[in-house]
Amino acid sequence: MSVSTTATASGLCAFVDASPSPFHVVHTVATELAAQGFTELPESRPWTAGDAGRYFVVRGGSLVAWAGSADDSAAHPFRVVGAHTDSPNLRVKQHPDLAAAGWQLVGLEPYGGAWLNSWLDRELGISGRLTVRDGNTVVERLVRIDEPLLRVPQLAIHLSEDRRGVTLDPQRHVNAVWGVGGEPRSFLDYVAEQAGADPGAVLGWELMTHDLSPSRLVGRDRDLVSAPRLDNQGTCYAGLHAFLAAADRPGLAAPVLAMFDHEEVGSQSERGAQSDLLPAVLERIVLARGGGRSEYLAALAGSVCASGDMAHATHPNYPERHEPAHRIAINGGPVLKVNQNLRYATDAVGAGAFALACAQAGVPLQRYVHRADLPCGSTIGPMTAARTGMPTVDVGAPQLAMHSARELMGAADVRSYSAALETFLTPTE
Repeated sequence: MSVSTTATASGLCAFVDASPSPFHVVHTVATELAAQGFTELPESRPWTAGDAGRYFVVRGGSLVAWAGSADDSAAHPFRVVGAHTDSPNLRVKQHPDLAAAGWQLVGLEPYGGAWLNSWLDRELGISGRLTVRDGNTVVERLVRIDEPLLRVPQLAIHLSEDRRGVTLDPQRHVNAVWGVGGEPRSFLDYVAEQAGADPGAVLGWELMTHDLSPSRLVGRDRDLVSAPRLDNQGTCYAGLHAFLAAADRPGLAAPVLAMFDHEEVGSQSERGAQSDLLPAVLERIVLARGGGRSEYLAALAGSVCASGDMAHATHPNYPERHEPAHRIAINGGPVLKVNQNLRYATDAVGAGAFALACAQAGVPLQRYVHRADLPCGSTIGPMTAARTGMPTVDVGAPQLAMHSARELMGAADVRSYSAALETFLTPTE
């Protein structure tokens, strides 16, 4: 099968740099979908016949898009590529203004499993969203400040007790400096002004830091991608391009792209993978086709989901931390992830669907198993499988430095990952 994905390593770099927060990921994806003829549907209005076509729904930092055809039966199955939009970082507290030793500080706290030492001594910007009062209504404002506003300073080696580093306390050691001397200033007032909002009208906020160093191709042959948030914007980008290619090739199943916020903290929110977002959207698509509950359940029974998240490449400096019989190579192709205790949702049916897709796309497939004596991370896969009943396979692209402020993956893996997802979304007889 020929593939037509337009995913490239340089395109991934541009995508990541445009998307410092989950809300910006959704904005970036929605903008591209709209440019390709997709229409946003509000969840708050009834959907009618025809709304099973080329549409998408946004719920905060999450998005679900689908491409249907007028020929689809009510029980036409789905092929779903799932991803998550959030990444570990440092987020702004509700009362962020602090002072210590003559410094003006901004109170931060870790979100998800942030590798804290990687956030030290970096120039950090601020992104996220505000809610602002406009008369008797509440409106949302995207926030993005790409200025070197904050810095979390490292302790000098001379002040360390054993000169081998310090154990960072997430309560005391990750507050950022943003001023010294002078009159104290409200951090939230500053952010509101930068967003063009009246500080007195701000009602709520979800603000986070982002590394200001641009994404780049690095290495001797520029065959590596160095960027923040590859986990999991690498999948968001590859999945988007796979979905757009699949949308133009009607097949045996309707392609769906589902991107969820809050994966890094357990997905238990109104827009996480444990929410009703995906099941509700899929059921409403079936209803718009003219079907009912029976047709919806039949559609799910014939559907398959690929839960896309990044995978651990074998680390050259720590090879002993990996399962010795399951080495994973950068630029070695997509990774199929299996865990016998269901930290990954992969079963034989899902594995077969993705392995066949890789073969049809002409890309190599790698198989990952975590060391049995180390705790294994998880994904949206198990909860998506449980919420929908779909056979689900956990897959990803290999990378190093997962959950660091900057991560590393192979440039060639961007296209091969997207190509595999494209063929997964377009099953043939």
